[in-house]
Amino acid sequence: MTERLNVSRPTLEDVARRAGVSKSTVSRAINGEPKVRAAVAERIREAVDELGYVPNQAARSLVTRSLVTRRNNAVAVVVTEPRNRLFVDPYFDCHLRGIRQELVRHGAQPVLLFIEEPDDYPRVVNFLGGGHVDGALLFSLRTDPLPAMVEHMGLPAIFGGRPAVGSGHRGHGYTYVDADNRGGAREAVRHLVSLGRRHIGTITGPLNQASAIDRLDGYRDVLLDTPPRLIAEGDFTLRGGATAMSELLDRCPDLDAVFVASDLMASGALRVLRERGRRVPEEVAVVGFDDLAPIAEATEPPLTTVHQDIEDMGRLMARLLFKQTPNELASRDGSHPPSSVVTPTRLVVRKSA
Repeated sequence: MTERLNVSRPTLEDVARRAGVSKSTVSRAINGEPKVRAAVAERIREAVDELGYVPNQAARSLVTRSLVTRRNNAVAVVVTEPRNRLFVDPYFDCHLRGIRQELVRHGAQPVLLFIEEPDDYPRVVNFLGGGHVDGALLFSLRTDPLPAMVEHMGLPAIFGGRPAVGSGHRGHGYTYVDADNRGGAREAVRHLVSLGRRHIGTITGPLNQASAIDRLDGYRDVLLDTPPRLIAEGDFTLRGGATAMSELLDRCPDLDAVFVASDLMASGALRVLRERGRRVPEEVAVVGFDDLAPIAEATEPPLTTVHQDIEDMGRLMARLLFKQTPNELASRDGSHPPSSVVTPTRLVVRKSA
């Protein structure tokens, strides 16, 4: 992560320092109170413009209202992925469908925001802090500054997946909805072991994302002291799965099984195995993760995979957001973090393993 990502929103203190006045004077000027002299008010306006300060209406309003009595009827849905992935990866379609169903039930409109480049962070953070939305749902995060930024501004937020927020921090201070990634991966690899497979590789997701790390940890829980040549990093895309599968076959010609950390990557892996003349499951058994019907039931052979209820996880994220109250938000001091939810997974056995 480059240094420019460590952006922070200008504060009331910053404006006061720039204008050479007190915080209370800045607050009165911003709120339009008539007691502020015109020359002072002009200095404050100039400081606001220079710093790009946005009054944090969302945090300010938390002391008098909960999401149930919101005034915007809008919730930000923040995705840190290129927007074209939403049209090629069924995972996002399932997740967003669940989110939208629950928001509609509460009379709220989703506002979709994308973070594709480093320069997108200040834009998204300023929007979230500008009082335009009543809360935020954020998912597909990597090792990312966004969770800390959202927490700092006091905006109610739920994360899709445990945030990977830096070395030594396991995301315990944030409310998230996640699947049992590690347990699901263990079950998948144990299944391959039970089939008598001896050279079991894995294709991981991007290892700056918590779900990918957890699935790799589950693989390693079963296969202790796995040599690095049996592990190839992918990126949760079809092409990434194909590239990683080619790497594994080049490194390990005797490979007889592979656990792939997503169905989309598993589809790419199956294509490469077919091109290399390796029969599935006779020569190489394949297990995926997600149980996305448009993929798992359409591959040849149909894909054995770990099921997670992605659509319901989206609904649960939105449901938890609407349950938050000002008192709960005010008590976030790290010692009593709000409750997160980890949903169960299960192995669905089809013909690929």
